[in-house]
Amino acid sequence: MGGLSLVELENRCHRRGLRVTANLREILQALLAEPDHPDVDSLRERLRARGRRVCMATVYRNLGHLIAAGVVAEQHFGPGKARYEVATPHDHLIDISTGKIIEFSEPRLNALEDEIAAQMGYRILRRRLEFYAVPVGEKT
Repeated sequence: MGGLSLVELENRCHRRGLRVTANLREILQALLAEPDHPDVDSLRERLRARGRRVCMATVYRNLGHLIAAGVVAEQHFGPGKARYEVATPHDHLIDISTGKIIEFSEPRLNALEDEIAAQMGYRILRRRLEFYAVPVGEKT
């Protein structure tokens, strides 16, 4: 979501003090290529499919740097493995019958959240909104 390019992500890394190594660049490319919230095992398999011979420690280390810099977000959608995505402002709808994760952005929700926080004397620094849902007509 958000349509960021590899160059934009590399620039974001540089601005936040990260050195863009070949492995880090490959991780960013893999996350951009298929924005489906891969877990670390899937991400490593994608890197291997692209011809990169990387160990899990390298993947975890680079993800840690990217997360600390705010370039990549680690998500936990219920029980199971952590999933990763490029950090952009958006929300998630999770289909609990299939596990499908749908990204969306709704400016009206953002405005309402800001309004509520302001009424309480706060401003939002980070936010996270997840809807766990089933298709209309499907019984739970």
